[in-house]
Parts: sequence; C-alpha cells; structure tokens
Amino acid sequence: MTSTLRRAAGFAAVGSIALATPALGVATAVPFAVVAAVAAFVGEDGRLFELFARPGDRQDGRLTGLLGFALAAAALAVLATVPETRMPIGAFVAAVVVVAYGNLGEQLVSRWHDGEFHAVAGFTVASFLAAVGGQALVVAVTAETHSLPKLLFLAAVGGLVAALLRAVLLKHDDPLVLVSTGLLLWLFHELPVDVSPLEVGAALALTIVLGYVSYALGTASVPGMLTGILLGVLTIVLGGFGWFAVLITFFGVGALSTKFKYESKRHRGVAEENDGARGSGNVLGNAAVAMVAVLGFAATERAGIELLFLFAFAGSLATAMSDTLSSEVGGLFDTPRLITTLRRVEPGTDGAVTWQGELAGLVGAALVAAVAALLLPLDPPLVGAVIVALGGVGGMTVDSLLGATVEGDRVGNQAVNFLATLSGAAVSVALASVLL
Repeated sequence: MTSTLRRAAGFAAVGSIALATPALGVATAVPFAVVAAVAAFVGEDGRLFELFARPGDRQDGRLTGLLGFALAAAALAVLATVPETRMPIGAFVAAVVVVAYGNLGEQLVSRWHDGEFHAVAGFTVASFLAAVGGQALVVAVTAETHSLPKLLFLAAVGGLVAALLRAVLLKHDDPLVLVSTGLLLWLFHELPVDVSPLEVGAALALTIVLGYVSYALGTASVPGMLTGILLGVLTIVLGGFGWFAVLITFFGVGALSTKFKYESKRHRGVAEENDGARGSGNVLGNAAVAMVAVLGFAATERAGIELLFLFAFAGSLATAMSDTLSSEVGGLFDTPRLITTLRRVEPGTDGAVTWQGELAGLVGAALVAAVAALLLPLDPPLVGAVIVALGGVGGMTVDSLLGATVEGDRVGNQAVNFLATLSGAAVSVALASVLL
C-alpha cells in the first residue's frame, strides 16, 4: 500500500468517528478535538506522523492537514448537537464521510488510472456511497427521518459539491471543503424534495452522461463538467425535467456554437481559451442566477412567487444563450462596432457588436423562449415566450454595454456575464409582473 493510500485510509478512519454521533450526542465533538490536539503536538519521528503527514507537514513540524480536518469536523459536530436550531445529524455525517471517504476513493482509483478525470470520478463515487451509507445509519438508529429520494439527493449533492470545491480550491484544503459542504447540505436538507427514487436516479444518470459527453467532446473542463452536473441535478430534482430541458438547451447549443469554426475564431483572436472547454467560472457566470432561481422556486409555496422565479430562470438562460451566440457568431465578421459610440473597432473588442451577432443573439433568446413556453407552465404560453425572449435580448444588450464601459482588469468577463444574466432575469420578472 502506498503512503498516499495509507494516509487516505487514516483520514477515512478519523472521519468514521462521525458515524458514532447518534450514540455520542453532544460529546461528538470531543473525539475530533482529541485528534486535533494529537495532530498539533505529535512528534515528527513517530509512526503516527508518518501515517498522516502530507507534503507540507514536515515544514510545519506538525500534522497541519489532520489538525484542520479534525477541527472542521469538530465545529460541524457542535452545530449538529449543541444549538437549539441544529444542523441535521444526517447532513453532518454525510459531509464528514464525503470528504474522508472521497479522498480514499480518489487514491484507490489513482493506483490504476492517472489523470484528473479518473481522480474526480473516484472521489465522487466513493463520497456518494459513503454519504448514502452514513445517512442510512443515522436514519436506522435515530428518530431523524429521511425519505429515500432526499437521502440520495443529499449524497449526490454532497459528493459533487466537495469534488467541485477541491477542483477549484487547493486540493488538500479539506477544512474549507468540509465546512462548506456541511453548510450547503444543511441548506439543501431544508428544501422540499418531492420526487421518487426513480426520478432522482434518472436525474443522476442523465446529468452524469451529458456531463461526461461534454468533457469527452472538449466543451467542458473537469471543473466545468462537475459544475454542469451539479446544476443539472439541482434543476431536475428541485424544478423538474422541463426546467432541465431549458438549461440543457443553453448548455448544448452554447457549447456547439463555441466549437463552430473554432480555428477561424482562434486565428482572429476571438476564440474561447482552453480549446473552447468551459470551466466552472464560465458555467457559474452564465448559470448562477438560474441556480438561485431554482432554489428560490423550491423554497417557496406561493404560486405567484414561484412564477416569478420561473421567469427569472428562463430569462437568465435566454440572456446566456443570446450573449453566447452573439459573441460566437459575431466574432466571425470583420465589421464590429462599439455599442456605445458605433465606431468601428477590432474584432474581439469588449462591447463590440455586429448585426450578424445581434441577429444570432435574437435567435438564441427566441430558442430558449420557445423551449420554456413548450415545457414550463407559462400561461399564456405565447405571452410568456415573448417575455422570456425580451429578457434575453435585454440581458444581451446589458452585457455589451458593460463590456464597452467597465469590463477589463477590474471587472472580468465572468462578472459581466453574471450581471447580464441577472439583468435578463430582472427584465423578464418585471415584464411578467406587469403583463400577467
């Protein structure tokens, strides 16, 4: 057994302390605190240090990685056992074993397969299975109730969130990953999950297959793939397959437009970096507003508010589609003009537009609007489609204006994308409030 695999097994053993929470109760934090104390003061020459030491621990003179992991677990244990309003025990256990056993799964897979994709796959599968088992144990020995769909949903979300955080943060920043995953699982635990186990399974299977296809085709990096899968699962479980159809329309057509005449765009200096593979920042810049809209929809029970969240979702994605097609098609033409002055500028200039790109953007917004009108409860559908399309075009225009005025060193492209999609959502919500 390699040293990295032994170390991962040791961390998994420490994480397993969380499984004793139903028996330990308010004392659950104590064993983790003891582990933290040992990690802080253990000598460098012992076997314990050799087992748990990470590459930088010898420079620190202590088991910094183990210390941080144990303190983070102890903090979550306090939240799960002490306050009047407590983190659900199942969410706490799931968060701890997701990180602990996910690391072990990653190391096991890495013995046979190299590469980021296989490492992430090993982490995610192991963390999902561990979270399912941990939550099932909690349900079996406590009065805490979990429906099977929610148990599967939380396990999947926990594994994906932890894998994504590890991909975009330092790989061994376990304390931050653990605390963030735990708090997010607490949030998701409070949301109603009104689907069957079959629907949750179908959501996982569908999003994983499509995520892998996007990675295999080079339209998404590994973090981008993870972000897309997470958004897909949340959208299907909390919204429905109709919502997911709108989301995947943007992801699919947007990815194809990025690859369209990619070599020509690269020679012109207007192509997306990384061979067009979208990263997590790009995905979130375009879809973060849509994700918040799905969460808001799931959290409210008022029909009128639900409808507004629906329009915010569709309007933001219509903006993302409109802006993507406008950029990817417009960048192929030689006569762009700055939207604020209409003077001719070089292709690729922030805030530059072409009539061909504007037309492509209008078609993109109309496409998302048509899918939304067909598959979402927009009543009347034609008026709803017009509202979504206008939101998309409005958001695309805001994106160009921001590009011409503020985009640069201080405000990046991802922030501009977020503000544009937020504007598109706001336009659609405002029009829906007035017209419906």
